[in-house]
Amino acid sequence: MILAACDGSQSALDPGGPDAHAIALLSQWMFAAGAFVFVVTVGMLLVAVSLGRTGARQLSFRRSAIVVLIGGVAAPIVAIVAVAASGALIGDETEGAQGPEGPEIVVAGRMWWWEFRYLDDDGEVIAVTANELHLPVGERARLRLVSDNVIHSFWAPNLQGKTDLIPGVENVLFFQPDAPGTWRAQCAEFCGLQHGLMGGLVIAEPRAEYDAWLAGQAADAAVTEGPGFDAFMDLGCGECHTIRGTAAAGEAGPDLTHLASRRTLAAATLPNTPGNLGGWITDTHSVKPGAKMPASVPKPERLHALIRFLGALE
Repeated sequence: MILAACDGSQSALDPGGPDAHAIALLSQWMFAAGAFVFVVTVGMLLVAVSLGRTGARQLSFRRSAIVVLIGGVAAPIVAIVAVAASGALIGDETEGAQGPEGPEIVVAGRMWWWEFRYLDDDGEVIAVTANELHLPVGERARLRLVSDNVIHSFWAPNLQGKTDLIPGVENVLFFQPDAPGTWRAQCAEFCGLQHGLMGGLVIAEPRAEYDAWLAGQAADAAVTEGPGFDAFMDLGCGECHTIRGTAAAGEAGPDLTHLASRRTLAAATLPNTPGNLGGWITDTHSVKPGAKMPASVPKPERLHALIRFLGALE
C-alpha cells in the first residue's frame, strides 16, 4: 500500500545536479582515504606478525619508530587532511555570482507533509503546492527552509545534501537539476509519529514546461460548485484545506486547488488514484497512523461526488 519510492530514485550515488556530484565526489574521497588507512594498518599488522616469529631479525629502535610514525601517524594525518580539504571545497555553497537564476521557493515543513510557496521577483506568493517541488532544468533555485512546529530536514539525495528546517530560523538551500527527471525527497530529521512517511517528489522539467505548470498552479480552481463541493464543505474539509476561488480557505492542511495534477497523495505515500483518494478520506489512519487529518465516512453517493470533485481539480 505504501508508495516506497514513487517513480523517482533516491540515491546520493546517482547525482542529478552539481551539488550532488560534489557530494558523491566527497564520498569517493572518503572511501579512498578509508581504504588507504586500512591498507596501511593491515601492512603494519603483517609486519608485526612477521617480526613476532621466533628467529626473525628484529628491527632497530630507529627503524621501528620510523614504521610507527609513517604508518600510525603520517598515514592517518594524510587521510584526514584529504577528507577535510575535499569537504571544505564543497562546503561553501553559494548561489553564484549573478544570484539565483531559477525560482525562489519557500519550503515549509508541516506535520507531516511539505508545503511549497513559489515567489515572484517582489517576494509575493504566486502559487502554493504540497509535496511536489517543480524546478526548471539547468537553473539554480533558492529554497528558503522554514518550520512553525518542530525540526525537520529536507533531503533529496540525488540533487543536494540535507538541511534542517528549524523553528524561528530560516535556512537557505540551492537546487540545480542537470536534466529532466523525478527524484524522491524525504524528511531526514525525526519529527514525530509520521516522520517515516513524510516524503515528496522533486520534478525537474524544461523552462517552458515549468512556466506552463506554474501558470496553471497560480490559477484558481476550475470547478467551484456542485454536489461534490457541497460535500467537501459539509464535511468540514474547507476548515483545514484551501481551494482557491471558493469559500474553502483553511490553512492547516495542504492546498488542494490543483490536487488532481499531483502524482501522489499523503506526502508521496500513495499514487494519486480515485480509489486511493477514497481510501485516504475514509480510512486515513490505516495509511498514516497519527496523521492530523480525521477520517470522514460520508454516504456512498456523497463520497463518490466528493471524489469526482477532487479529481477534477487539475
